[in-house]
Amino acid sequence: MIRLPAADGGVREYAPRTEPLAVSGGVPLVSRTVFSAAHVVGDPYADTSPDSPAAVDWDATLAFRRHLWSHGLGVAEAMDTAQRGMGLDWAGAAELIRRSAAEARGVGGLIACGVGTDQLTGPADLPAVRKAYEEQLALVEETGSRAILMASRALAAAASGPDDYLDLYGHLLRQASEPVILHWLGPMFDPALDGYWGSADLDTATETFLGVIAAHPDKVDGIKVSLLDARREVELRRRLPEGVRCYTGDDFHYPELIAGDDQGFSHALLGIFDPLAPLAAQAVRTLDTGDVEGFRATLDPTVALSRHLFEAPTRFYKTGVVLLAWLAGHQDHFTMVGGLQSARSLPHLARAYELADGLGLFPDPALAEARMRSLLTVYGVPR
Repeated sequence: MIRLPAADGGVREYAPRTEPLAVSGGVPLVSRTVFSAAHVVGDPYADTSPDSPAAVDWDATLAFRRHLWSHGLGVAEAMDTAQRGMGLDWAGAAELIRRSAAEARGVGGLIACGVGTDQLTGPADLPAVRKAYEEQLALVEETGSRAILMASRALAAAASGPDDYLDLYGHLLRQASEPVILHWLGPMFDPALDGYWGSADLDTATETFLGVIAAHPDKVDGIKVSLLDARREVELRRRLPEGVRCYTGDDFHYPELIAGDDQGFSHALLGIFDPLAPLAAQAVRTLDTGDVEGFRATLDPTVALSRHLFEAPTRFYKTGVVLLAWLAGHQDHFTMVGGLQSARSLPHLARAYELADGLGLFPDPALAEARMRSLLTVYGVPR
């Protein structure tokens, strides 16, 4: 038994699992295109301060990407999960994109990379926002990666209405050499993005978003929707032009959205697939055979863990993701760039461990238990 802190301030006992879930590899995924947004591994030996540039453990960071590719998932690089704007600056993101793209070429892995405006560190006008986007788009295209046009805090601050979004995104899409993925990240992930697409009313914002796509359907590979609203995503994907894919970013409702209905389905670009990679790949391979019930039977039980990691304030979900990577043996420490390992409470982390262990996510349950015990000791939890 291991003693875990409870949310009420007490301590409870939990019996850890002794065997991992048996997950086998297999043929490449066929019926859905699936990306996992991937976290970065901080360097625990770097002498940094909160104002220092991110210190990244490149070997461990790239090894984790190889883990994702080994299960047949694509890597969505330098996204929110990689702490863009929450510890990882543009210089660090640019280096991450270059290194990961080179690694992808070496192993034949699918990769798409985030394009934003985070080199702007203060107020900026629309021409500056456009220039920042152009700089990042050029770098991603130079690496041979697909571009993901991320929502921009600077654009949200500078835009006066929907027309500014239509104009700027139209310019970027005309300039892109290959079709891109458009990313709509809701304010639950980043409060600075409230009112994106020119309106706080989501119905109005949706019309602007669809207007951007309708004007340039040949330049849009797909859209990533991260609004945690399954109904809205389904309605939106049904209105997409033919050939434009919907990649769900809904970490609350992904099984039903990926499974789809008689009118279509969503592909996936999800932060929760960072810790769920083996189970996610197994589920989609089951779906590839036409077995929707088997797909749901594998993936539905993971939703409780995802909802826990992504509970409000949602933007701190990365802390739980990195905790699980440490417990699973993908890295040797629980250290994050910017010190973000402190962003969640010990009861939250303990519950994350319990839920992940119950799913059989840890390849070595004894290692996960030992590491969790060491963390509990640091926090003063009695054995």
